[in-house]
Amino acid sequence: MSKPGVGDAFQEETKYVRGQSFGGPLDWSRQPETYKRYPSAPRVTLSTPQNRDGAGLWDCIRERRSMRRFSGKTMSEPELSLLLWAAQGITQVRGGHAFRAAPSAGALYPIETYLSIHNVQGIAPGIYHYAVETHELEQLRTGDFRLAAARAALDQEMVYHSNVLFIWTAVFERSKWKYRQRAYRYIYLDAGHIAQNVALGAVALGLGSCQIAALFDGEANEILGVDGTAESTVYMTIVGKIN
Repeated sequence: MSKPGVGDAFQEETKYVRGQSFGGPLDWSRQPETYKRYPSAPRVTLSTPQNRDGAGLWDCIRERRSMRRFSGKTMSEPELSLLLWAAQGITQVRGGHAFRAAPSAGALYPIETYLSIHNVQGIAPGIYHYAVETHELEQLRTGDFRLAAARAALDQEMVYHSNVLFIWTAVFERSKWKYRQRAYRYIYLDAGHIAQNVALGAVALGLGSCQIAALFDGEANEILGVDGTAESTVYMTIVGKIN
């Protein structure tokens, strides 16, 4: 029998067992900020999400497929706006809490959304951060990052030809503050919920998407300017026009 690896150890050591402590009391004074902000970054105002049209939910579930070939046509800014809203947009504010389109363990929202924009009408190519609070984009870097993005995604050429690459990072302490080592399980689940919303939203808009977990962590983090320790890339999705 082979020796257990790090994945096996993680799964075993993060199990909840009845009768054992799940952790001590929470220190509310040390809870991390919910939102990441880039105060000095130029802002791109996004259209108000128009979510009344499009295919029905059951049709979107039936039609969803991983798409790896794109037409090269330009994606519209309203399409991108709606996909961002589907990913992590605020859908309701109640009792001082802002609830989002995708669920998150403990409503801690450790996942941050970044974009490598390649071909979207009215938005300069470059690297952006999605400001959830205001439904805006924060421009971090300008330029053509198609090749760097494709290389970071394990050299997958389909990334180069996509209209936009969603890059999801985790700010680990947001979840670890409450859930300790178990937090890593929840973080990856959170990222999956978000990516599925984008995949279904893409179908509703007549777009194609493909989810990407195969990536060079360090190269992706370098594109975004995150340290890979406190915050690191965990997942990606490409979206593009297919007709």
